[in-house]
Amino acid sequence: MTTDALAGTVALVTGASSGIGEATALRLAGEGAAVAVLARRSDRLEALVERIGAHGGRALALTGDVTDEQQARDAVARTVAELGRLDILVNNAGVMLLGPIVDAPVEEWQRMVELNVLGLLYCAHAALPHLLEAAESAERRVADLIDISSVAGRVARAGSGVYNLTKHGVGAFSESLRQEVTARHVRVALVEPGAVSTELAGHNRPEILEQISQRFGSIDRLQAEDIADAIAYIVTRPRHVAINELLIRPTEQQG
Repeated sequence: MTTDALAGTVALVTGASSGIGEATALRLAGEGAAVAVLARRSDRLEALVERIGAHGGRALALTGDVTDEQQARDAVARTVAELGRLDILVNNAGVMLLGPIVDAPVEEWQRMVELNVLGLLYCAHAALPHLLEAAESAERRVADLIDISSVAGRVARAGSGVYNLTKHGVGAFSESLRQEVTARHVRVALVEPGAVSTELAGHNRPEILEQISQRFGSIDRLQAEDIADAIAYIVTRPRHVAINELLIRPTEQQG
């Protein structure tokens, strides 16, 4: 779909080298936004920027690691410096490392807390002054911060305790921030996907991958484009409409 609903706006998408982030960048560009794409894999980012440019869009590749506070701040600063402003932040970067809590590799917990929580916080903190400015002075007079959570942010399950912890935390942070800035027309939305066909599960240990396959193997999973479509819906609502929380499961997913 190509429209001009976001013409003149600037979006920053983290974790944009694959999956939901990549699909969201393409979709927002298709709606007319200039898009800064942030991730660690520069080759994939450059290919994404070329795809957006080939369809008449404008994009900026930002290679960086959001778990490093300075790199997160630099990415926001470069977005504003090179694209002119910031109207939309999509906090998509994340990792899902499942398994029992007992005898778990603690480094997996550290990775999830650093990326799912601290990385999201660093990006939000750096972006908020620019989002507030856009909401006050830009033509749309509204700005959007989208935090990508998960069904795991609602339902705790054995075998995903620390992932649950990080995603429940994202939900709590998002709601608190929403209350703080909504009167200033910065809309905060929490998007909670169920099973999506992306690279997310691939970072797990082989025995955990087998368990994930057994649980979801027969389900017709969501595609990254389904989540991108939901994000585009959220950020193209009229100024007086805020979609604060959106849970999206495959039809066949029960929990």
